[in-house]
Amino acid sequence: MRIVAGRWKGRRLVAPAGRTVRPTADRVREAWMSIVQPWLADARVLDLFAGSGALGLEAVSRGAAQADLVENAAASLVSIGANVAALDAGSSVRVHRADALRFVQSLAPAAYDVAFADPPYDLGLAAQVAERWLATPFADLLGVEHRASEKMPEGGDMRRYGDTAITFYRTDD
Repeated sequence: MRIVAGRWKGRRLVAPAGRTVRPTADRVREAWMSIVQPWLADARVLDLFAGSGALGLEAVSRGAAQADLVENAAASLVSIGANVAALDAGSSVRVHRADALRFVQSLAPAAYDVAFADPPYDLGLAAQVAERWLATPFADLLGVEHRASEKMPEGGDMRRYGDTAITFYRTDD
């Protein structure tokens, strides 16, 4: 796994060991970032279910001002810490050890410019994040990765990449 573009282009990232984490494939992350690129300049970014932190770190590499990475698994937090340190990204990245769904419950509307969510598949978490966003749009743009066959709430724009899909939700602003 690597940073695809920006100031850290080509830098390798470590992922948590084991089968419980499913890092977003480089090609899917590249497509995701290409779609959100117009919103990244000086953006406040939220990376939910951060795993290795790749999405938030990629966003900072491409010009986001700051990224908040939310993760609660100990192994993932170790990987995030190693990746932030290896990139010397500590001044632009904050790591929150928290449950992602609880974290978004406390957010005000437009707390972030861009939010990413890459929850574990098949647990209904992707739809729950989208439903929370629909109730209180905590970011101007939300992208949620999920299995392509998973039903997501109405109002999003789904892009498919094989068995993986990303559904985007945007405020009208």
